[in-house]
Amino acid sequence: MSPTLVKVATVSAVLALTLGVAPALAAPPRPAPVTPQSPAPAPAPTVRTPAPADVRATYERMDPLARSLFWTGEMEINPADPVAGPKAAQALREMGRYDQAAETASGTLVSQPGNYDALLELGRAHIARGQAFYGIAALEQARALRPDDWRPLSLLGAAYQQVRRPEDARLAWNEGLRLSPDNPDILNNVAIGWLTAGDPAAAETLLRRAVAQPGASLQVRLNLAMALGLQDKLAEAEQMLRRDLPPDQADRNVAWLHSRSGAAAPASASARTWTSLQGS
Repeated sequence: MSPTLVKVATVSAVLALTLGVAPALAAPPRPAPVTPQSPAPAPAPTVRTPAPADVRATYERMDPLARSLFWTGEMEINPADPVAGPKAAQALREMGRYDQAAETASGTLVSQPGNYDALLELGRAHIARGQAFYGIAALEQARALRPDDWRPLSLLGAAYQQVRRPEDARLAWNEGLRLSPDNPDILNNVAIGWLTAGDPAAAETLLRRAVAQPGASLQVRLNLAMALGLQDKLAEAEQMLRRDLPPDQADRNVAWLHSRSGAAAPASASARTWTSLQGS
């Protein structure tokens, strides 16, 4: 190359650098376009369904607290469930939460006015809370729905007795016994009526008939013990209590009977009301 050409090339390079003209370079690769992504879908909410029959049967064998929680949950899943409301009310009543039991049964009847078991439970709850007057209408409705069922008649007798309508009570109980002769639950309610009237001897006669029946409950036997104790038949009453109750509960109830009869109670026991017969 001639000196002249070298000089021209050098001057051209210097000018290129001075003017900031960079030599041509390969263009960098363009990034791939980013496709916007939608957010991940939220998980579908869990849909609760009513428990199957075998699960319900299992809970029916559990204590009242477990049953009240279970059946209240079943009510929340399906407010139209004809079984859940009465079962929840029954469990609450057995726990001694009578006001809540009445509210639960009443709430069921708002959406299911013809729910037979809810009508019975509403009557039971009001009788248990000492406000039987408010349960009579429900029980009379139940009697009209199923005139061949002894249960509303038995409960009506107890309700009428509580509101001082003894003749109506006896008529209801007699009709119940016509439908279900020697029914221990009806006989027990009639006997309680006699106890309320101050006639433990008449109550004893009925309760002895009741405890002889195959379906007699623990409460019937305990009421017989009370009728015996109120007649100063304390030895037999104590024998029954100690056969049916744990020692501490039996002690409390024996003390209660001694206090009512005027006999001296054992020093280790403290008198309580007859509600202790229910284990309270």
